[in-house]
Amino acid sequence: MSSRYSGNSRSRTKPKGWRAFLSPGWIISALLIVSFSYAAISMLAPWQLHKDDDIVARNEQITEAFERDVVPYAELFDASGQIPSSQEFFRVSLTGQYLPDSEVLLRLRPVDSGPAFQSLTPFELENGQIVLVNRGYESSEGTIVPEIEPAPSTPVTITGFARKNEGLPGSAPMEDSGYTQVYGINTEQISDVTGLDLGTDYVQVAEGEPGVLNPMPLPQMDRGNHLSYGFQWIAFGIMAPLGLGYFIWAEMRERRRDKAEREQMAELNTLEPVVETPEVVETAEPTITPAASKRRSRYGDQHRNHYEKISKRDQERF
Repeated sequence: MSSRYSGNSRSRTKPKGWRAFLSPGWIISALLIVSFSYAAISMLAPWQLHKDDDIVARNEQITEAFERDVVPYAELFDASGQIPSSQEFFRVSLTGQYLPDSEVLLRLRPVDSGPAFQSLTPFELENGQIVLVNRGYESSEGTIVPEIEPAPSTPVTITGFARKNEGLPGSAPMEDSGYTQVYGINTEQISDVTGLDLGTDYVQVAEGEPGVLNPMPLPQMDRGNHLSYGFQWIAFGIMAPLGLGYFIWAEMRERRRDKAEREQMAELNTLEPVVETPEVVETAEPTITPAASKRRSRYGDQHRNHYEKISKRDQERF
């Protein structure tokens, strides 16, 4: 057989069947894709869908709050000043007076995409219970405290929205520009800095009520894109293993094609006749005599043709 086909016998044999996919590259790829699909379907998709459920429930609560009549504070809040989560944003009325000497400012909480300070002022009801009231906000230039109109000290009746207490902020309260400033609306922390026994939840004053600054806007009723994001994560979780299956199928198809080509080449090698290489016969070099050697040194390897000049003259003559 010709030597040009001898390399086929030395070619490395590829793993056959599913053993071809037991390489580190395929195993790592499969683990990553399975992990991604699990996270997308069991974690990321539910996270977005739950956010959509929360927004829908909040929008329904706000809609229901405006459909209901305003109720007195004692009918909505319990003795500890707490409300169920399902009653947040319900409208409530309070009768009593502000305690402006215990006012606290909420800092670093933007409103309408701009820096602002919010006024958190305790409000004492007629029965002696003290409620934290968010009077609204004043826009500011960075962290500079703007001029804030003090709350009226005379008895008033105000209407607002019931709000749930926030978690404890990560930063401690600070004193600046004559105000105690906090980083979150946490009634336990504000109780500590004011020395007052505040109710658990608080009230956000509505527009046009006594003592209100710029009223805090209610959450937008826009549902957002969380539902579509949730479905997208589910789709990604399904498409990822399908993509892996496609690449496995493509690899197996390519291996079958390569196997068929190698079988065809092997068949051609068996049918092709062997080409015999002719032997090269080496001829002996002529022996150079001393006379020939002298003539070669004078005239070179070629012999002088003494009849060449005569032949040229005859051609020119005729």
